[in-house]
Amino acid sequence: MAYDVVVLGSGPGGYVAAIRAAQLGFKTAIIEKESLGGICLNWGCIPTKALLKSAQVFEYIKHAKDFGINASGEQDFPAVIKRSRGVADKMSRGVQFLMKKNKIDVVMGYGKLKAKGQIEVTGADGKTQIVEGKHIILATGGRSRELPSLKQDGKKVIGYREAMSLPQQPKSIIIVGSGAIGVEFAYFYYSMGTKVTIVEFLPRIVPVEDEDISKELEKIYKKYGMEVYTNSEVTAVDTSGNGVKAKVKTPGGEITLEADVVLSAIGISANIENIGLENLGVKTDKGKVNVDKYYLTNVPGIYAIGDCVPGQALAHVASKEGIICVENIGFNEKKFNHQPEPLDYGNVPGCTYCVPEIASVGLTEMQAKDAGYEVKVGKFPLSASGKASAAGHTEGFVKVVFDAKYGEWLGTHMIGYNVTEIIIETVLGRKLETTYHEVLNSIHPHPTISESVKDAIEVAYGEAIHL
Repeated sequence: MAYDVVVLGSGPGGYVAAIRAAQLGFKTAIIEKESLGGICLNWGCIPTKALLKSAQVFEYIKHAKDFGINASGEQDFPAVIKRSRGVADKMSRGVQFLMKKNKIDVVMGYGKLKAKGQIEVTGADGKTQIVEGKHIILATGGRSRELPSLKQDGKKVIGYREAMSLPQQPKSIIIVGSGAIGVEFAYFYYSMGTKVTIVEFLPRIVPVEDEDISKELEKIYKKYGMEVYTNSEVTAVDTSGNGVKAKVKTPGGEITLEADVVLSAIGISANIENIGLENLGVKTDKGKVNVDKYYLTNVPGIYAIGDCVPGQALAHVASKEGIICVENIGFNEKKFNHQPEPLDYGNVPGCTYCVPEIASVGLTEMQAKDAGYEVKVGKFPLSASGKASAAGHTEGFVKVVFDAKYGEWLGTHMIGYNVTEIIIETVLGRKLETTYHEVLNSIHPHPTISESVKDAIEVAYGEAIHL
C-alpha cells in the first residue's frame, strides 16, 4: 500500500489535509484508530455544541414568560446526551462521505512510524500492515491532561469525554480548570440543574482572555449560583465514599468540597507517545513535535500539524495548518503554483460557547500596553444594543483595542449573545490591515449584534452615538 501522502489521524487537521492533498492530485490515505473526524467531531467541538444548544432551549423554556409565552417542560438528561451523540455520529458519517468523494483510502487501526516512509498499522483484530507514504503527516491530536493529584478513573474523576456521555445527571459537580472546556461544561450542567463549583489555579477564570472578560463571566456565573474559587488548587481527591471529596488549597486556607463528580478540565496533552517518533529521530520539545513554518519536522518527509505541534490547540488552526502543509508539499512537487503563506498565530480567533459566549482575537488591553503601544480602548455594553434587548440577552459587552498612533486594530474581546459569529470582522480587518476609520465608514446593519463592534470603535474615538 504505497501513497504520495499518508495522514495519521482524521481530526479537523488530518481529514482536511487529506482532502487538500487529494485535490492537488496526490494519491492519499488516512489512518484512524477510532472514528473519522477525531476528537473534534466525535467528542469535542461538535457534540459539546449540541449539548449547549439543548441547555439553551431548556433555559428558554424556563424563562418563556419573559417573552410573553406560556410554556413549561422538563429536561430529559439521557435524551439530551443521545441527541448530542447523534449529531456527532452524523458529522463523522459526513467525513466518511468526503473520503469517498475525494478517493482517499481509509485505513482503520493504530498507526506507528516504523521506518522512513513507512507506518505500521495495527487493526482491531491485532493484525498489522505496512502503509508506505512519500510524505507522512502526523495529525494525532491531543487528550485530556491529567494531574498527579487528580487521576481520572472515568467514573468519579472524569475528563471531557465522560462529561458528555454520563448515563445519569450528577446532582453536583466540581470542575477543575476554567478554560473553554471548563466553562462550557459549567454552563451546560448548571442549565440542567446540577450544582456547579469551579476551581481555577490562576487568579481569574478564562485566564487567556482579556481581564474585563474574565471579570464579567465570573460575575455572571456567580449570579447563576455557581461557586467560583480562583487562585485555588485541588491537592487531593477521595473517591472512597458515594461521591468525591476534594481538598482545595485556597487563598483563605484549605477547604474540602464534596460533589458527585469531579471534571478535570485543565487542558490537553499532545498524543506523541507510542507513534514511533524515536524510530526516525523526530525531535520534540515540551511535549510537542518540532516543526518549521510549513510543518516539516527535522526528518525529511515527516510533517506534523494540529494539537501535537506548538500553537493554539484549536480545530480551525489544525485545519489551516493541514492546508498550508499540503500546499507547500504541492509547491515543492510542482502540483501547486505558489508557496503558501505561513499562518499568523497572532490573528487566530478564539471562541468559547458558554452562555454568554466569548470571542476574541489579537492583543488584550494589557498585552498591548506591555508591548509598548499607546492604546485607544472602546467598550460598548450590549445592554445598549437593540438586537440584544429584543433577544433578551443584554449581558456582556464588546471591547476593542486600537493603536493610538496609527489606528491599527490590535484586538477585539467580546462576551455576549452570538458573539462567536461576529469575531470574523476583526480577523478579516486585521488581515487587511484596516484602521478604525475604514471600519466606521463601512455600514453595519441594524439591528444586529455586529453593529456593537462599530459602536465600541466609536467609543474608543470619542464619537459614541448610542451611549
